[in-house]
Amino acid sequence: MDRKAYLAKIDEVIAAGPWHADWESLATHPVPAWYGEKRLGIFLHWGPFSVPAYHDWYARNMYIQGSEEYEHHLKHWGKHKDFGYKDFIPMFKMENFAPEEWARLFREAGADYVVPVAEHHDGFQNYGSELSRWNAVDMGPHRDITGDLLNACEKEGMTRGVSSHRVEHWFFLSHGREFDSDVGNPPDRDSLYWPAMPEPADHHDLFAQPYPTQEFLEDWLMRCCELVDRMKPAILYFDWWIEHESVKPYLQKFAAYYYNRAEEWGGCVINYKHDAFPFGVAVADMERGSFAEPKPFLWQSDTSVMRHSWCYSEQPGKADYKSPAEIIQTLADVVAKNGRLLLNFGPKPDGTFREKDLEVLSAMAAWMRDNGEAIHGTQLWRICGEGPTKTEEGQFSDGAAAGWTSQDFRFMCRGNRIYAINMVCPEDGKIRITSLRHSKETGTLPLFHGIIEEVKVLGMAEAPAWQRTEEALEVDLGPWRSDMPVVVRVRVK
Repeated sequence: MDRKAYLAKIDEVIAAGPWHADWESLATHPVPAWYGEKRLGIFLHWGPFSVPAYHDWYARNMYIQGSEEYEHHLKHWGKHKDFGYKDFIPMFKMENFAPEEWARLFREAGADYVVPVAEHHDGFQNYGSELSRWNAVDMGPHRDITGDLLNACEKEGMTRGVSSHRVEHWFFLSHGREFDSDVGNPPDRDSLYWPAMPEPADHHDLFAQPYPTQEFLEDWLMRCCELVDRMKPAILYFDWWIEHESVKPYLQKFAAYYYNRAEEWGGCVINYKHDAFPFGVAVADMERGSFAEPKPFLWQSDTSVMRHSWCYSEQPGKADYKSPAEIIQTLADVVAKNGRLLLNFGPKPDGTFREKDLEVLSAMAAWMRDNGEAIHGTQLWRICGEGPTKTEEGQFSDGAAAGWTSQDFRFMCRGNRIYAINMVCPEDGKIRITSLRHSKETGTLPLFHGIIEEVKVLGMAEAPAWQRTEEALEVDLGPWRSDMPVVVRVRVK
């Protein structure tokens, strides 16, 4: 690729508008109406790091002398100068990759959009690129696995998305320069490992030295724009470190380019973390966490089906899977607060999913077949929920299950229907929804003063017995039970 010409093209698109590379202009870019309808996305962490089956930061940690990953690498793969991270690429074959089957699984599980990792911190591009030979078309799978998957998912009615984690590559492989390894000191410009600059002591230092160079940042900008041009994503997710001061001007240029280009295919959304964008310029993402209360703005939570890993892992404790019930509970909590959930899976390097992934997807599909109407096409009710369990607000708060009880509910509504999602089916089959009680308060109106015409438990064949008292709407499940959250649909007159 003629890099100088491509940079000129980027400038031309920005100059043509309507959005320009400054926050004032970018703040006028609307979130497309279709994004407000999205509820569930599928995130995919895949790449050469799937081969050692440790975790997605293996490329970095294997070069940190004395670390678990360093010792693991010596034991299983040999000396780093003889077998480095790049040598995993030929083993990342994806030979059994079936994008149409993946798309069917995701759609049946209730997914609205799909966001595969296009480039992780390791610098390997999971798509065809003219900017680097270290990509999935020229090496490893020898096919455009990102493009093939997005095309298949689009045919199933899902929205195209991609994620870029490239900017951390500035320092990600730096520890390989500290001893005799294949990284090189310094690595060649055309190496997978370039530039491997010293890692900041504090990853959240917004002014950390050494500052990324113009050469690296222009390369980052071109990779992001090439990803937009090739994949035409409607959603683009950025991982952290784009908030570093040096990246800001390039972030503005990218957003302007993407917003202008995406007008050709119906608009787009950028997801970001850590205040990398001024509020309102893009859509905020909460990594492995949630808000305690509903928000008037659209937002996203991203998490993994595994509690301690983002990618395929065979390490004890890393592949600690959440139960399908916990995942649906998380989805209900997020959606009731005006969010959407981006749920991650880690495929194997041969292009298949492990059995636990398939079990989760199957359980989600079964729940969605009966209860999906409570998630898709709904909107916020006057309150998001009731019950004793409080959501811990903030990132990385999913290290343990939330501990939902049968007294906990999350609410959504549509038309004349209220959906009360009981997070845990009560052992005695007696559901009590206090927010829908029949109140005889005088003076001020109660929380809910409507007329209930029908109560139905989704997935339950027969109509439940119910009554509305001054304490609660009481719903009797009879002998019917579920190990998943239970949806009570209330139709009002």
